[in-house]
Amino acid sequence: MDPLRPIRRVSQIRQFTDEPVPDVVVDQLLELARWTGSAGNSQPWEFVVVRDPDIRRKLAGVRPAIGWAAAAPVAIAIVLSTPMMPMFDAYDEGRVTERLLTGATLLGYGGGVAWYGDPEREAEAKRILGIPASLTARQFVAIGRPRPRTDSALPGLGRGRKPLRELVSYDHYGNDKR
Repeated sequence: MDPLRPIRRVSQIRQFTDEPVPDVVVDQLLELARWTGSAGNSQPWEFVVVRDPDIRRKLAGVRPAIGWAAAAPVAIAIVLSTPMMPMFDAYDEGRVTERLLTGATLLGYGGGVAWYGDPEREAEAKRILGIPASLTARQFVAIGRPRPRTDSALPGLGRGRKPLRELVSYDHYGNDKR
């Protein structure tokens, strides 16, 4: 068996069962997130675990495109301190987000990223969660058991991945593997 296959199967989950996510699973995900590498080992993140369905509904209502996230049994909001540099902030946010998604998949759950979209919506989400205005909170990761479905792609989006030959160059841009 290919040991990397489970990681390749991490995908954006937008449909969840009603099955609760046990505290032990959430704790494992938070511990995994805590150990994520960061620029300068700054560890700029904090997390808000949202189990309350009314709060999850309000968060998912901040932007119509993330309404699907209200059905997840738990959400983990990622809160970032003032960044050393905006590029590091975004990089670290991406790293910890991917850790949560990968961890959820490896534990038999699934995760979906719900991005607030713009500063006004981010401000509303921070208000809902009681996060100080000085901190950054652009998204949350919805976690739950994936609901079986025939097609998880959003309408108009393709499935699968481009072949490596379209993505990789050797020694110089545009060179094929020899």
